[in-house]
Amino acid sequence: MARPTRTWLPNYMVGVALLIIIYVNLVISAEGQVLQLMTMGISPSTDGNSNSKLIDRLQKYGILHSKVAADAMIQIDRADYVLDRRSAYIDSPQPIGYNATISAPHMHAYCLDYLSEHLKPGNRVLDVGSGSGYLAAVFALMVGETGRTVGVEHISQLVDRSIESIKKGPAAHLLDKGALSIHVGDGKKGFPDEAPYDAIHVGAAASEIPEALVNQLKPGGRIVIPVVDSLMIIDKLADGTLKQKSVMDVRYVPLV
Repeated sequence: MARPTRTWLPNYMVGVALLIIIYVNLVISAEGQVLQLMTMGISPSTDGNSNSKLIDRLQKYGILHSKVAADAMIQIDRADYVLDRRSAYIDSPQPIGYNATISAPHMHAYCLDYLSEHLKPGNRVLDVGSGSGYLAAVFALMVGETGRTVGVEHISQLVDRSIESIKKGPAAHLLDKGALSIHVGDGKKGFPDEAPYDAIHVGAAASEIPEALVNQLKPGGRIVIPVVDSLMIIDKLADGTLKQKSVMDVRYVPLV
């Protein structure tokens, strides 16, 4: 009677298996959510359906939960806000000139989810380091004509370009009505003329939480801000006290 043979995996197959295990662990965050640390395999075409597919994938991977945010992201075509339209739907940061970038779609999705309960129609939102103008346009659609969206960016050329980008899409009428505006300024100082805000988003890494932004936040409001290498959520309670927590490690360009 033949003795059963024992099958051994070649060393290289063991190595491949280990790499797969390491990869799976790398793309799962501490909260058990999939992090898009590489592209999501979406063809970098410029047709409208590709923007929809990008948002669909963010929802499928459990990154984007807010339906209202998803609907707004579908309407604002990312291709209008990048320099190279061929890479518009790749899930990675893209250069927009002047040593600035537009954040990766998964980071936009996370921030929108964290702020979604504070982006109701009629609310006021401040986007610090508004850069390309993409997220300001999404915010504006969410808070609507009765709300107020303010973007602050210190690079004047980006302010001009972001306004032109916004004019290409469905948030253009909000610019005309004064419900959305983008300004040249020091983001660390916020924009006190339109304060207080229900939501404040900061798109660059601060060395510490700017006091001016905390002062311009409405009681019951929320700030989402990267501080050094940590994405922080700061809630201002009804009595004015602050509740802070770190939700993930991140890498952003510095807030200047």
